[in-house]
Amino acid sequence: MKLSDFVVNDAIVPALQATGRDEAIAEMVDALIAAKALPKGLRDEVIKLVLDREKHGSTGFGKGVAVPHVKHDKIKKVTAAVAVSPHGVDFNALDREPVYCLFLLASPKDKPDEHLQAMENLFNNLQSEMFRKFLRQAETAEAVAEVLAEADAGQLSR
Repeated sequence: MKLSDFVVNDAIVPALQATGRDEAIAEMVDALIAAKALPKGLRDEVIKLVLDREKHGSTGFGKGVAVPHVKHDKIKKVTAAVAVSPHGVDFNALDREPVYCLFLLASPKDKPDEHLQAMENLFNNLQSEMFRKFLRQAETAEAVAEVLAEADAGQLSR
């Protein structure tokens, strides 16, 4: 599975406005809804589920990145929004540092294998310092999409 298989280009937020975790999650869910990747009627429920997941442990795993995620039975396809924060978001990350690159993953409840494949792809890419650096420097949705395409082509490893 490649990033292009689940990242919704119309749900790329190159300059996240939110400075707090909850607001960042809401802004990314709204981006998925605006891109028609999530039904509008699921907004509040999806946000609540993502925040409930965060209560069990932050998905901000350090190095300036976070991957909040949710599974829902009314989501039909694995989708993700991407956001870059120019000022950083307090995500209660493991290293206590602000988060600058966020991927919000929304998956169907009945497709756990696809969810795991998408998570594996995200974590493999986010381990690359070059990927994180280029993503953080991207200032437009087009520039973010280009970084994702380069990652899919294997050009941004380590």
